[in-house]
Amino acid sequence: MSLFDMLLLVLAGFAAGGMNALAGGGTFFSFPALLAAGLPPVTANATNAVALWPASLAGAWAARASLRPLGRYLIPLLLAGLCGGLLGGLLLLAGGDEIFRGLIPWLLLAATALFAASPWLSRALAARRAPAAQPPHSPWSLGAHIGVSIYGGYFGAGMGILQLAAFAIEGHPLARANALKNLISAVIYSIATLTFVVAGRVSWYELAILLGGATLGGYAGGALGQRLPPKLLRALVIAVGSGMTGYYFWVTYFAV
Repeated sequence: MSLFDMLLLVLAGFAAGGMNALAGGGTFFSFPALLAAGLPPVTANATNAVALWPASLAGAWAARASLRPLGRYLIPLLLAGLCGGLLGGLLLLAGGDEIFRGLIPWLLLAATALFAASPWLSRALAARRAPAAQPPHSPWSLGAHIGVSIYGGYFGAGMGILQLAAFAIEGHPLARANALKNLISAVIYSIATLTFVVAGRVSWYELAILLGGATLGGYAGGALGQRLPPKLLRALVIAVGSGMTGYYFWVTYFAV
């Protein structure tokens, strides 16, 4: 690995950690940087997923007080996250680099659109259904959670927005929906990480560099969180996501 690639991964990790701490959307920085460093698409995505794993565990642990009263209610959701995350990871590995390479611009487009629409989506969902103490599970809701989990195991960018939407539609208040999102994300990233590690598709050297930058970025993002306007941060993530989407559409379909 060249010095330039190392610097690129440190800066991308710093940006990803900072943006995740501030507004989300860190994948738009870290995933393209891993591709630019020369990793094959599946390996880059697997390495990026493993890089996000510690943060997902921390988020789930921080939300444990809100989740403890739910008890057995969590079991179907945990199983949906486990099965969906495993299936998504296996689909990524089975499809290989060529199929995933062709899907990259579409996945980035979907993630960018979800991130851009999330404020309006949240308001619309909050107005649509009143919060319930413990909304009953239904085949449709569990099917939606499995679908989101498959997406999370396969790619993951924008997964949190989809999860919040699914929980809000069921009738969970926002605070509990966010806690549930953290828990199920931790399950998805845990099983996907295990799958990618067993398959040998994680590039540990690039991962270590990326995690170092992300740790510093997360700390800096937490320190700056009270000073920077949220709208500016969201605009930056959307601009980067749009730029990356356009670039990968060009590379995939138009570049000779």
